[in-house]
Amino acid sequence: MDTKDLLKKVRKIEIKTRRLSDHIFSGEYHTSFKGRGMTFSEVRQYQYGDDIRAIDWNVTARYNEAHVKVFEEERELTMMLMVDISGSESFGSKNQFKKDIVTEIAATMAFSATQNNDKIGLILFSDQIELYIPPKKGRSHVLRIIRELIEFEPKSYKTNIAQALKFLSSTQKKKAIVFMISDFICEDYEHTLKIASKKHDITGIRVYDIREQKMPNIGMVPMQDAETGEIQLVDTSSKTVRFNYEKYYNDKLVYFKETFSKSGSGVVNTRVDESYVTKLLSYFKSR
Repeated sequence: MDTKDLLKKVRKIEIKTRRLSDHIFSGEYHTSFKGRGMTFSEVRQYQYGDDIRAIDWNVTARYNEAHVKVFEEERELTMMLMVDISGSESFGSKNQFKKDIVTEIAATMAFSATQNNDKIGLILFSDQIELYIPPKKGRSHVLRIIRELIEFEPKSYKTNIAQALKFLSSTQKKKAIVFMISDFICEDYEHTLKIASKKHDITGIRVYDIREQKMPNIGMVPMQDAETGEIQLVDTSSKTVRFNYEKYYNDKLVYFKETFSKSGSGVVNTRVDESYVTKLLSYFKSR
């Protein structure tokens, strides 16, 4: 992709996702993810309806008139976007690849964090850490993240979620709001998620395509594994083959849901042909 096309695509995603974050997500995001506590701001005269527990008795005695302490939420947070860029993210059957939806979701979350003056960082992973952008603030920083999401070419097409979580734990010493966006067709990350979720507020956003859930009966066809590149002939007319395929997929789905639930982490499931806006808003409101 040349620079002109890239900038055009970045701008298109910015316009769409910024509008969503400005008008829909910023308030919900702010409410759902609290800051580290409350910090003293000022003292003002007591007004009807104020909490009497906030009365500053020293100032009240000095002026012979009730005054209350005003506190502000100590807001600044760090958001980490952990994005799976393995081969399976290039799957798509409804005129849109999973990776396109992943990019939009990540951009929307980044702009929501920017609206709240939070820092945003990015981890792109396959079965290794492909790219790490440390958390920073600002629009230009978010645009860099979007550029990387669009054009970054992974070195590997396999997936290792445990490896990505280990990297998160080693680089983020303070608590972060973490959104891991993947199809979660992977296992063996229960232990590392349990450790990471003790420090961080983690949400797994599973992006999937309806065609991945069931294998169609279309006879003998060559199929390529998106993560290994291996091509083999598959007899899709075989009930056993279709059953085993669906079982493999469903086992990964159950593992994802149970593992995130046991660790106390949040879960969002969104299909490529569904509105991720509706799914995310529903999740924020339920927190």
